[in-house]
Amino acid sequence: MRLEAIPHPSLSRRFLPPILALASTVFIASLLAMVAGGNPFAVLGLIIKGAVGSKFALLETLNRATPLIFTGLSVAVAFRAKLWNIGAEAQLYSGAVVAVIMGTGALAWSPSVLIPAMIICSMSAGALLLLIPTLLKTRLGVDEVVTTLLLNFIFLLLVSLLLEGPLKDPMGMGWPKSARLIAEARLPRIVDGLRLHWGFGIALIAAVIIWIVNTKTTFGYAMRAVGFNAEAARYAGMPINLIMMQTALLSGGLAALAGFSEVAGLKGTLTLDLSPGFGYSGIIVAMLALLHPLGVVGAALFVAGIFVGADSMSRAAGVPTYLADIMLATALLLMVVAVLLTKFRFKRE
Repeated sequence: MRLEAIPHPSLSRRFLPPILALASTVFIASLLAMVAGGNPFAVLGLIIKGAVGSKFALLETLNRATPLIFTGLSVAVAFRAKLWNIGAEAQLYSGAVVAVIMGTGALAWSPSVLIPAMIICSMSAGALLLLIPTLLKTRLGVDEVVTTLLLNFIFLLLVSLLLEGPLKDPMGMGWPKSARLIAEARLPRIVDGLRLHWGFGIALIAAVIIWIVNTKTTFGYAMRAVGFNAEAARYAGMPINLIMMQTALLSGGLAALAGFSEVAGLKGTLTLDLSPGFGYSGIIVAMLALLHPLGVVGAALFVAGIFVGADSMSRAAGVPTYLADIMLATALLLMVVAVLLTKFRFKRE
């Protein structure tokens, strides 16, 4: 048996495997729920109810999806150009650190000036953080998977140092956290009395902008060309190294927006557990979306719904929340296989 490329996949060939992958994920999750001692239909119903079953649940899902959209877009942009950015977690924290430095009273600006300045500076920090591994890749051939992954741990240690030193809140009773952002540096709530903030709106705008960049601009075409075949793009006269660095700046800036939105929109302060792994989850989101910017929004909502629903399900049914992690891992693996089957078929020699 060998794999043979399908030149022009039919409509059913393109959509049926992903649908079967999601259905298989639900089936496997049902079996695991039975093993854990729960009723599979009740467990799945509780997950759905916990994610979208009420106004509060729906807004919490949107709230959880906000940083996932940013990190998913970051990974999708980088992976499209074959820049394997595994360091979105560090870039997220870099954006959060800059937001805290600028938003805790150092700048007495109005919100209309301070918030855009925080966005620009946070994005710049994340962009520069990813530019370092990219320069090592383009100049010295260093594998960016290793450097971006290790930068996650290095930057988390730096954040810990800052929270125990210069950024530590003197009124925090010894807890390692920063001072709270002033009111002028906070993103307003979309719904009064609930936690959903305008970071979600910024995330949607970012997804549309990245889609336009990918499909309507020369830079988007250059990124796709480098991702498809870097040597062919080089032969065509494209500046490969410059395109990779521009991609890194955009990808790192998007990941940093996740940290900015969590600090300025939700938490109001920086702690070492600001992110429960949004940077790594962004890889799952991007792959489930097949690296499509608008698909990232749907994938982020799906992932966020599973996490929020699993918390509610665990309390009601007594089934461990680890079921959500298994569901996401299974969905990712099956989706990769589904994508393979949409583009290739097995042929007997």
